[in-house]
Amino acid sequence: MPRTPVTPSASITPGADAPGYYERHIFFCLNERKGGEDSCALHDAQAGFDRCKSRVKEAGLSGVGKVRVNKAGCLDRCAGGPVAVVYPEAVWYTFVDKEDIDEIVESHLKNGRVVERLVLPSDVGR
Repeated sequence: MPRTPVTPSASITPGADAPGYYERHIFFCLNERKGGEDSCALHDAQAGFDRCKSRVKEAGLSGVGKVRVNKAGCLDRCAGGPVAVVYPEAVWYTFVDKEDIDEIVESHLKNGRVVERLVLPSDVGR
């Protein structure tokens, strides 16, 4: 049976400037490489994800038209790990502690201001 295209419900109202379902979407690489090869999981990326998810929820930023916090597999920027990326701006971050995560939530996810000191340089790859 063919699928019927889904159209957004009138009750779903993404943020005013949102290009889609969420205003911002942050993905945390939680990948663990085999054989001890460097990866985000070895740099406590899970703790960063957990902190971000709880802070977003506490701040009332989660949900349709707001912010979504997601786990991701390898984002192929292991040398800068742990890493997270915020869309739609496509800003890549590296972080080391809960204060960094708090700053990303408050500055970027809540107020739309990039945290320049945590931006991953564009030449950092795997």
